[in-house]
Amino acid sequence: MIPADLQTIWVYLAAQPLLGLSLTLLAYLAGRWAYLKAKGTPFLNPVLVSVVLLIVLLKLTGTDYQTYFQGAQFVHFLLGPATVALALPLYRQLHTLRRSMHAVATALIVGSIVASLSAMWIAQALGAAPQTVLSAAPKSVTTPIAMGVAEQVGGLPSLTAALVLLTGIIGAVVGPWVLDRLKIRDARARGLAMGTASHGIGTARALAESQTAGAFSGLAMGLNGVVTAIVVPLLAGWFK
Repeated sequence: MIPADLQTIWVYLAAQPLLGLSLTLLAYLAGRWAYLKAKGTPFLNPVLVSVVLLIVLLKLTGTDYQTYFQGAQFVHFLLGPATVALALPLYRQLHTLRRSMHAVATALIVGSIVASLSAMWIAQALGAAPQTVLSAAPKSVTTPIAMGVAEQVGGLPSLTAALVLLTGIIGAVVGPWVLDRLKIRDARARGLAMGTASHGIGTARALAESQTAGAFSGLAMGLNGVVTAIVVPLLAGWFK
């Protein structure tokens, strides 16, 4: 716990609408600084560091999530425009995409099915309840789509949202390392893998590698949401 004097100051500051936004930006800048100082090590991913910092701060100050989100919701609002902006690098790589259309379609369909089935099989093997198993199915797509799919098949949207965030962070941290070990150097393949497996957070990591990887990752993120929305309800019947 923090000292009483600081607690009093915090209670006053917590009432200010921009506090959540300011803390979010400062936490991300701290994560970005740590990431650059560590020469880009994936284990200090800026999103991961900022999430940890915010959780620790909210716990120390006894602030509930709803209070924090009142100020931070502007960042949440910007997720929509940020996702749409991913169309720009995709447009710039349109000529490359046209040459790879068949391979992209096959990779997306297979990747989406594998991501959903593997999540449900692992959850079931660990003894999770059917509702939890279904909540894990759409964990590789962006949060709004994942929550809608989870609700449709009988999962818990709030649990799905947490799993989506965890999946994105793990993908951004471990994904490039796994691809390097598998000797996958093609920027198109790396982007598709990152976008299909770890949605927006993975796409941000792919953009840091190259415009081509970012473009294919953004494409994979968007289309994987469509494929998952179709595939998961069909697969869910096997796990109920």
